[in-house]
Amino acid sequence: MTQIREPERRSKILRGRPYSLDEFASKYGLRSEQAESLFTRFGPSSIELDLLMAAKRRQPVLPDRIAE
Repeated sequence: MTQIREPERRSKILRGRPYSLDEFASKYGLRSEQAESLFTRFGPSSIELDLLMAAKRRQPVLPDRIAE
């Protein structure tokens, strides 16, 4: 009998510091549903999420808290 295997999921390496869901949503002025969808698909990595939002041509509404 042939066994079907699930592909192994590798844990992604976190690039940059992690955003909290609220911080990500408020930084880009997103509704909670939008932010949660992106957050679950792409993870909490600030670098990954910032690159994603730049590709979508979404500018931050609020400045980054770390830069201060």
